[in-house]
Amino acid sequence: MFRPMTKSNSGIRTAGRRFLATAQATPNRVHGGLQDQDRIFQNLYLGNSKRCHTGPWDLKSAMKIGDWYKTKEIILKGDKWIIDEMKKSGLRGRGGAGFPSGLKWSFMNPPGWEKNVGPRYVVVNGDEGEPGTCKDREIMRKEPHKLVEGCLLAGRAMNATAAYIYVRGEFYHEAETLQRAIDEAYKAGFLGKNVCGSGYDFDVFIHRGEGAYICGEETALIESLEGKQGKPRLKPPFPAGVGLFGRPSTVTNVETVAVSPTILRRGSSWFASFGRERNQGTKLYCISGNVNEPCTVEEEMSIPLKDLIEKHAGGVKGGWDNLQAVIPGGSSTPILTAKECEDQIMDYDSLRDAGSGFGTAAVSVFDKQADVVHGIQRLLAFYKHESCGQCTPCREGSTYLSKMMDRLAVGQANEKEIDQALELTYKVCGHSICAMGEAFSWPYQGLVKKFRPLLVQRIQNYKKEHNLADRELKNGGWYKGINLKDGQVNGSPIPRNSLYH
Repeated sequence: MFRPMTKSNSGIRTAGRRFLATAQATPNRVHGGLQDQDRIFQNLYLGNSKRCHTGPWDLKSAMKIGDWYKTKEIILKGDKWIIDEMKKSGLRGRGGAGFPSGLKWSFMNPPGWEKNVGPRYVVVNGDEGEPGTCKDREIMRKEPHKLVEGCLLAGRAMNATAAYIYVRGEFYHEAETLQRAIDEAYKAGFLGKNVCGSGYDFDVFIHRGEGAYICGEETALIESLEGKQGKPRLKPPFPAGVGLFGRPSTVTNVETVAVSPTILRRGSSWFASFGRERNQGTKLYCISGNVNEPCTVEEEMSIPLKDLIEKHAGGVKGGWDNLQAVIPGGSSTPILTAKECEDQIMDYDSLRDAGSGFGTAAVSVFDKQADVVHGIQRLLAFYKHESCGQCTPCREGSTYLSKMMDRLAVGQANEKEIDQALELTYKVCGHSICAMGEAFSWPYQGLVKKFRPLLVQRIQNYKKEHNLADRELKNGGWYKGINLKDGQVNGSPIPRNSLYH
């Protein structure tokens, strides 16, 4: 069942390949075409005849596909070995930031950590609220034992005493399935006192949130776990020093934790053999929008975006030539044009170089019939609603930008206001307590950079439609000569979808 080396469409993989730069080792290699024997999440495709079909989510079925295999041996190898393996694997955080996971785990074990006596925690972020992202709920729904076992091994690496899995409030069935898996693990002796007969004690708890997007930020999640309002903390101190209940803690993503047992069983060199240098491993991609078969699929890192959409999502509706744009890594990442998508590959470094981001690898596709401006308008309304309001740049900036997009969506604006709003986003970035400032700024920045002509055309069309070509719009959405009493401009009604009606 467990194959350290596999032969795939791109040739025979070797453990030594990871010591070479990608350009030297495989200069013309096209990544992708992950084989079924290399898939970590085998139950993900249950019900789809094109994929693996392995059974339900109970402990017995999970063990048949390799979960909880040699777990005791891995625990007994100790924290240093586990962290070293995670570092060698090249795994980067799958929650969006892409920070090296092994390095992050090592922060929990500074010199003399043993002197800080008391509980220590692994906090698993299952508050998946990014529009377009739907991978973590698939793991909790269909692969719960991989997550539970991952909590145990991550806890051993960080010398933690317990794990808290923070599950988004709307994920009722996912939380129910996950709790059933935890109960089974306790009953089998895989959790609790002396887990797997290793002498290590470890507990796992579920905490259900109430659907606040901001609780996806690690310190806001900790605040929520402690029973407070979910608002981010100022850092430092960082959670690895002062985290949950004032104790050392590490907040990590569901997918990051769930892949760790397979990496530790099959070896870091196996996982590192996929993808480009610094972008190794396999990844869950969520593909939605104007595609024929929206899906969540596991594929190799660095797969071409076009191959991902064509092979796994049935292609763009109307064919690839009907593609208009793609948001490649979740709603907060800047949008890409169809031309850029032709040769774009899906990994952290490539998308960064393209002026966007890999994020959670949630691909949202727009065909030529879709309204890109309206799409960004909806996203900015979401971020305005989900801002916790704690800091002024985010609270006021998200409100202003959302209102501005409401006007731009119908064309009720001046062209200079496009740049005024853009300037505001640059002042917000880097000045909010958490990354929410960047989250709502980047979609607008990408829209202006790639689709500015659409905004300008919409403004011109609005003026032409309402006979306002010779009038200058005041900041705020009113034209000179407007009659506030009857809501008319030159005899034409103000559009009902304007915020300023």
